[in-house]
Amino acid sequence: MKKNISFISRALVIAAALALGISLFVPVWSIYLNAPQYPEGLRLQIWANNIAGDVDIINGLNHYIGMKTLHAKDFVEFTILPYIIGGYVLLFVIVAIAANRKLLNAAFFLFLLFGIVAMVDFWKWEYNYGHDLNPDAAIIVPGMAYQPPLIGFKQLLNFGAYSVPDIGGWLFVVAGVLLLTAMVMEIRSARRSKKLTVVAILLAVSASVSSCGKNGPQPIRLNKDACDFCKMFIADGRFMAEMVTSKGRVYKFDDIGCLLNYASALDANSIQTYYVSDFAKGGSFLDASTAWYIRDESLQSPMKGNTAAFQSKEAARQYADKYKVAAIDWKELGNLRQQQGDLHK
Repeated sequence: MKKNISFISRALVIAAALALGISLFVPVWSIYLNAPQYPEGLRLQIWANNIAGDVDIINGLNHYIGMKTLHAKDFVEFTILPYIIGGYVLLFVIVAIAANRKLLNAAFFLFLLFGIVAMVDFWKWEYNYGHDLNPDAAIIVPGMAYQPPLIGFKQLLNFGAYSVPDIGGWLFVVAGVLLLTAMVMEIRSARRSKKLTVVAILLAVSASVSSCGKNGPQPIRLNKDACDFCKMFIADGRFMAEMVTSKGRVYKFDDIGCLLNYASALDANSIQTYYVSDFAKGGSFLDASTAWYIRDESLQSPMKGNTAAFQSKEAARQYADKYKVAAIDWKELGNLRQQQGDLHK
């Protein structure tokens, strides 16, 4: 699975950082108050570091019903919020530079958590603002609270209160949507990549299994597997051999002579590969076409083919000198068989 996010996702994260940065310079939230005596309405604007709008008029009205006056210095949020927003801007830039999917996911969920905490804090502030009233206020309505709506509309005596995101609030939403879009794109990309990986693995396994059937060699179990020519159990790993047909069928032999005699009755085009055991290593298969051979009766192979195979000409010569015979290649071995007939003889 890839760990780096795409260029498009990085661009979306940068756009989110830009949107969040702009929110520092525009109002984040607005509360509108409409009443007959104020036909143009009153507006309270909440910025990242201040309260603006018709603050003095609203404070004057609130004084009569016992609500606290609003002053930016009374809210610790206005001190720390710009730093929090700046921190997220920096985090988003780091995500875009690092281009790491896990970091992108972490940034999104941290930003979502921040949004939830901010809205809870805003609701708590509104609750305290509307319920913590001065008992000595000029106007007291028993059981009445003046908590503004978190979002939407609410009637407060003769005032209709609307609470909605302002430019900065919508920029927060845009930043979150951009991050979510980038994360969803990467999740989908990862799933596609995972599916492709699974397919690739299945194809590789299939190819491997197929390769085993077509190319060989396959392990021979001594004293358990029988020779496909003479039907005797294969007992001596130094002389065993295999043949793979073009259809992937594997035939096993206890003697190179059995291999050649069996192959002589087949169409050469139907045979894909021959394998012979390395006499010096006893059981390690070699490609028959590249191996070197010696023939001598003293080798005493299982079915009297008396032919031993070696990985290199030098290795074959060492044994050839010992038995005082010549080292020959695969082609010469085939010609020798045609001249002498059945290699069992």
